[in-house]
Amino acid sequence: MSIFAIGLSGLRAAQAGLYTTSNNISNVNTEGYHRELLTLQPARTSGVSVNAPERQFNQFITTRLNAAQSSLASLDTYASQVQQLDNLLADERSGLNTVMDKFFGALSQLAGAPADPAAREGVLGAARSLTAQFRSFDTYLSDIEDGIDEQLRFTVDDINNQSAQIAELNREILVARATTGQAPNSLLNQRDAIVQQLNQNLDVKVLAQESGSYTVALANGLPLVAGEQSYQLAARPDVADPTQLALGYVGNDGNVQQLPEKQVQRGVLGGLMEFRSESLGKLQNQLGQLTVVFAQAMNTQHMQGTDLNQQPGAALFSTGATRSYAHDTNTGTAIPETTIVDAQSLLATDFAIAFDGSDYQVTRRDTGATVTASFDTATQSLSFAGLEVNFSGASAAGDRFLIKPLSGQAANFEMLVDEGAQLAAGLSSASGDNENALALAELQNTAVIGGKATFQQGYGAMVSTLGNQINLVQANQAAQQGLSEQLGLMQQAESGVNLDEEAANLIRYQQYYQANAKVIETGSTLLDTILALR
Repeated sequence: MSIFAIGLSGLRAAQAGLYTTSNNISNVNTEGYHRELLTLQPARTSGVSVNAPERQFNQFITTRLNAAQSSLASLDTYASQVQQLDNLLADERSGLNTVMDKFFGALSQLAGAPADPAAREGVLGAARSLTAQFRSFDTYLSDIEDGIDEQLRFTVDDINNQSAQIAELNREILVARATTGQAPNSLLNQRDAIVQQLNQNLDVKVLAQESGSYTVALANGLPLVAGEQSYQLAARPDVADPTQLALGYVGNDGNVQQLPEKQVQRGVLGGLMEFRSESLGKLQNQLGQLTVVFAQAMNTQHMQGTDLNQQPGAALFSTGATRSYAHDTNTGTAIPETTIVDAQSLLATDFAIAFDGSDYQVTRRDTGATVTASFDTATQSLSFAGLEVNFSGASAAGDRFLIKPLSGQAANFEMLVDEGAQLAAGLSSASGDNENALALAELQNTAVIGGKATFQQGYGAMVSTLGNQINLVQANQAAQQGLSEQLGLMQQAESGVNLDEEAANLIRYQQYYQANAKVIETGSTLLDTILALR
């Protein structure tokens, strides 16, 4: 090889180095860009050979970073949602303690003047304010639940779009490799950036194939992307609870397979589902429990007295209906209907019932713990935790049912008495009898919730439970944030662009170019000298 060819190969190498360095500098602020490094090697005879720029990419660190960011996205989502509940409970105007205090204060005034029309109207007014506040509280929680459904739909659509983009990039990368024989670094960066975004929405596993394409799968192994093929997710009503949305996987045949909620543990989807079950659902059930216990205790006591019309006291309050569902996949014809028998024995949770062909098994939905139940074959009724579930139709082995006795109670909490004279302040028709009013007022200090807590203590437990959840998620959020930042720095140390280093490379490749130009110039001078000697 002549001196000119050697110099020319050096010029080309220097140009390639300047191009690679310039590309790095131009993309210093580009999200998802990985620094490229030019590698040179001796040519087969003499001179230098230039390899394609290598992308500085560490799959191990990237996988760990994606997992950490997926967990952080879940915690961030949970924290932003639970803050809405904290704002609700922290607002005295929307809290329940104040209206309960006013109601019991009005009962105490009635006990002091049982025949006073103003005192009786005061009780009615306080009762109406109390029921309205309970309904408002429930409406706020329902609005949050509706918002969760909307976010689930939006996130699922986002995941489907990202899966389709990854599949398309797999195709383009394979075509580029086959055409040029080199790795298309720009396409690889785009694909890894979308995978990172996908991990923000849902925890996925990524497997790099020898061909250069990615296989992206859910935690249970179902593929979202396989080569050039992408698969879809769907937000659809839960087969066990039609009031909630569940995540479904759409197969090649178009059938939707519902994914268990426990398999969605990270990402925005995981945060939304965990918040719905761990915070929102629990608060709705606690509110329903407080409503039912309050109404039943007040009604029971009021019905023991006598009003000004010499009539027995009527029920003061009405509440909502229980909700019972048969699983969509049941083969039997049984339909459950639930009745609250003993409010004080209620547990603030939903229940799952499974029939094995001979017995019914009842479990708590919040903890999974088994609940003791008894079945009456004569009435086809199942009794447990203050509830009675009656089955119309026949159950088949494998049938499942969902019982939600509390979630809709506060939505229909109403005051039934509309005249002050109907308030049964006394236990008899004697003038000035205030015994029943005193008993009603004393319920404020009676442990009626599970036989362990007063009304105010029950509400305090709601606030305390939520506070503990907020503290826990904030602690986990801070720890996960630190881990994500640490892994991000590790990735940037390997893949990020360092402007000082690139500036030094510019000078180095510029000098390299000038030196090779000098080689060619020297060769030309030598050639001219040799020709002149002739």
